Amino acid sequence: MSGGRALEDKVIVVTGAGRGIGREIALLAAREGAKVVVNDLGGTADGSGASLGPAEEVVEEIRAANGAAVANGDSVAEPESAARIIQTALDTFGRVDGVVNNAGILRDRIFHRMTVEDFELVIKVHLMGTFYMCHAAAPHFKAQESGAFVNFTSTSGLIGNFGQANYAAAKLGIVGLSKSIALDMARFNVRSNCVSPFAWSRLIGTIPTETEAEKARVARMQAMGPEKIAPLSVYLLSDGAKDISGQIFAVRMNEIFLMSQSRPVRSVHAPEGWTCETLASRGIPALKGSFVPLERSADVFSWDPV
Repeated sequence: MSGGRALEDKVIVVTGAGRGIGREIALLAAREGAKVVVNDLGGTADGSGASLGPAEEVVEEIRAANGAAVANGDSVAEPESAARIIQTALDTFGRVDGVVNNAGILRDRIFHRMTVEDFELVIKVHLMGTFYMCHAAAPHFKAQESGAFVNFTSTSGLIGNFGQANYAAAKLGIVGLSKSIALDMARFNVRSNCVSPFAWSRLIGTIPTETEAEKARVARMQAMGPEKIAPLSVYLLSDGAKDISGQIFAVRMNEIFLMSQSRPVRSVHAPEGWTCETLASRGIPALKGSFVPLERSADVFSWDPV
């Protein structure tokens, strides 16, 4: 990769690429030599509506810079339409080398007010959509014995947040899915990693700004542009990352974090087994000092982005 472009002649599919983070990834991938399928349903932040306009605008921008790209307006949330997104890459460019699963929606509600529809639709787009896209690309990756998935997760799932039970469940599910793909497809030189982005986008553009503290918080978030997420995402698609798989990264402005994964932190043992009484008197008190606090993402990432 030294001296050349990171994705020279690779074919990359980016979902949700009409705006925000996906757009920046598509543009950078093209600048790094990739032929790009720019997929975007063109709906609203809650998943309603559709328009090919946003995807076409990104394609025009790529082509204006002498890049190669094609627009696709299919939804990731159904297996047939997800398969058409991958087929667009095959029909237009003859192969597929990488998939970035970025498409998403938000339907935030405090849990006791969340509807079944709110929960199911967010799961459908994020978790099922990631599965459908990976599942459609996997046979081609296996046949050519190469390929890379970049799957978008969130600290809402990795750590926690208010009013996002649907989103958190989907995003943590993506972590498990990505790790399983990495394990199952390693023998075919297929990689799968997760990226958790901190960036201003239309999905979080409805945050209230009534108090000075809220205005300051939004100002900090607006400084975290979506272009900051693109370099790591594109790098993970490149041959330079051929030995990186099964990992979770977070990107916040100029910071890149390697996130932990679930491992035992402490144990207790009773040769005779446990009862409710001995758990109360010895077992749980011994473990309690290592309990994970009930925190939100903002509690863990408490310093200003740099």
